[in-house]
Amino acid sequence: MCGIVGIVGRSEVNVRLYDALTMLQHRGQDAAGIATCDNGKVYQQKGNGLVKDVFRTSHMERLVGTMGIGHVRYPTAGSSSPALAQPFYVNSPYGISLSHNGNLTNSEELMEQLFKTGLRHVNTDSDSEVLLNIFAFELQQRGKLIPEAEDIFASVAKLHEYCRGAYAVTAMIANYGIVAFRDPYGIRPLVFGKCETEQGVEYMIASESVALDVQGFELVRDVLPGEAIFIEPDGTFHSKQCATNPSLVPCVFEHVYFARPDSIIDGISVYKARLRMGEKLAEKIERLRPDHDIDVVIPVPDTSRVAGQILAHNLGVKFREGLMKNRYIGRTFIMPGQTQRKKSVRQKLNAIELEFQGKNVMLVDDSIVRGTTCQQIIQMARDAGANKVYFASASPAVKYPNVYGIDMPSANELIAHGRSDEEVCKEIGADWLVYQDIEDLIESTRGEYAEIENFECSVFDGDYITGDVDQGYLDRLDARRNDAAKAKSNAASADNSGTFTG
Repeated sequence: MCGIVGIVGRSEVNVRLYDALTMLQHRGQDAAGIATCDNGKVYQQKGNGLVKDVFRTSHMERLVGTMGIGHVRYPTAGSSSPALAQPFYVNSPYGISLSHNGNLTNSEELMEQLFKTGLRHVNTDSDSEVLLNIFAFELQQRGKLIPEAEDIFASVAKLHEYCRGAYAVTAMIANYGIVAFRDPYGIRPLVFGKCETEQGVEYMIASESVALDVQGFELVRDVLPGEAIFIEPDGTFHSKQCATNPSLVPCVFEHVYFARPDSIIDGISVYKARLRMGEKLAEKIERLRPDHDIDVVIPVPDTSRVAGQILAHNLGVKFREGLMKNRYIGRTFIMPGQTQRKKSVRQKLNAIELEFQGKNVMLVDDSIVRGTTCQQIIQMARDAGANKVYFASASPAVKYPNVYGIDMPSANELIAHGRSDEEVCKEIGADWLVYQDIEDLIESTRGEYAEIENFECSVFDGDYITGDVDQGYLDRLDARRNDAAKAKSNAASADNSGTFTG
């Protein structure tokens, strides 16, 4: 899961790109990057770390131009090497920079085809670089000295034919404009907005609407699944459906965990979706335990707060902020390694004993993935004097790997894989565990937005929408991307930190 942004402005866009990436920082903490264009020249700054650490005043002064793209990275495929920070760049044709959110499921096959048919060299193991080279190759095949909108749309259409998986993309073609497109299922989110200025209209494209809000851009709509938009430097706007059979099947985990509650993606308010999740969870608790003895509901900060508030209200019990969060520790779910995740939980959260002592506590979290966080939090609650500790998950049990851009590659690292709810409850040390039902999650997320018939729910039900994921694929994915493999890859990256990477 990553955050992407693109701006075509009437004035310098460097600071606005920086601010937008800061608003999308929750989507990736591993690396950040910005590329801008001025008079045909591309300027770029990227590196490992948070947005505030990657960009200095000297970098911002160098990132000149009235159009640009940005990226915050969350590592799923590959290591955390600086070479994997985006945007990626190729000089032919025209000079193209690209930022990608998602994950291709056939990147190895595509990498081989790229070399055989186009003699193109891919320098990293990133599927984003593969995607960039396919787009560049197809655009070059058009053979135009000056690309037009139809050339770009034809290239995206060919890309859709080759690429499988999840991808939301912003790309900048030096001199000619910014392109954005989304996979035919719209698995990863992408929205765009505009702003009227005295100099003319400006456009912004981003992973979430919150990045537009803070910059004064009015949300126009989502980029449709399979659609591409192209915005020229003068603000001329083009759009076209480039996929044969597009169908909106967005990732439900965006609403569960990744997106900010103040965002609207695919026409759905993330905040309202989480409210409904809490309502449904309260209904299930009352159904299973009408005579429950819960004294207080305490959310696990921050994503479960909205669901926890309405759950407590509907159960008629107190809601308290019993866990205080250290704002300077990142999101533990996206920490790159189990050891780091375990260490970060205790650094991130501290219990207020007054809210736990002698009480039957219902802890609420958005999900249970590896079980690392909830195990430690439940123990923290007991150490703080809780009488009983119940645990509620606003989403169903995560039992299957994710292949579309979320770091859940290994089934063996998922605590619910191969275990019953009772076994998970015992494993995490709770007195009772209740999961959201998948039907309730889907209904909560959809709300009244009837245009979405289905959601991508593979982590819960094992149904992979792209139809190209079998056990063999999952085994290969596990071997490359489980925590042990990542640790080995990152160690190798550190040893080769002086190697030229282009």
